[in-house]
Parts: sequence; C-alpha cells; structure tokens
Amino acid sequence: QVHVVESGGGLVQAGGSLKLSCAASGNIFSIMGWYRQVPGEQRELVATVTRGGSTNYADSVKGRFTISRDNAKNTIYLQMNSLKPEDTAVYYCLSVNGLGFTYWGQGTQVTVSS
Repeated sequence: QVHVVESGGGLVQAGGSLKLSCAASGNIFSIMGWYRQVPGEQRELVATVTRGGSTNYADSVKGRFTISRDNAKNTIYLQMNSLKPEDTAVYYCLSVNGLGFTYWGQGTQVTVSS
C-alpha cells in the first residue's frame, strides 16, 4: 500500500523561509513533486524532481524554491525562501510510479503573512 505524507507547513512572515518534506512508501517513484492549491482555484505545479535528479519549477518560484530528493528514503524536500503572501496555499506532494500511477498526500498548509 502506498503512503504519501507531507510535513513542514506553517505560518511565516513575508520574506521568511520554510522547508517542506514528503515521505512516500510502498513503491518506487520515478517522479515526485509539489503542487499547491488555493481555495476556488486549480491545483498548480510548484516543482518536480526525477529519480535521476532532473528538476522542473514553476516560473513563479524559480530562484526562490529548491526541490531536492533522497532516493534511499523516498523523500523529497522543498526549501522555500523569500516567501510571498501569494505563496499561501495548501501544498500537496505528488508521487508517480514507473507505471504512471499517481499518488497524492493529504496536503500541508503554508500561510505567508504580509
């Protein structure tokens, strides 16, 4: 059975930093990443990373956020610096296995105050 668990959300002032973690178990995941969603809006890509370490970022977070991965632990991290109020959202972890099956975590709230 696959489990995807996020942690590390919270409240931070604008300009501050937070680090999110996501641990996945029960399979081998070719791609893992972060999406975020604001109520009433579509879930949007934040960043993804492959097992080989290739990364992809949304333009809105380039230069501020860094995604990293520990394959031995099936864990990814999202270091978020220079946070802005518009980064406020529920952040979801995505895990995709080699067959293309997608698994989501339960989400973690990130709130950036101005």
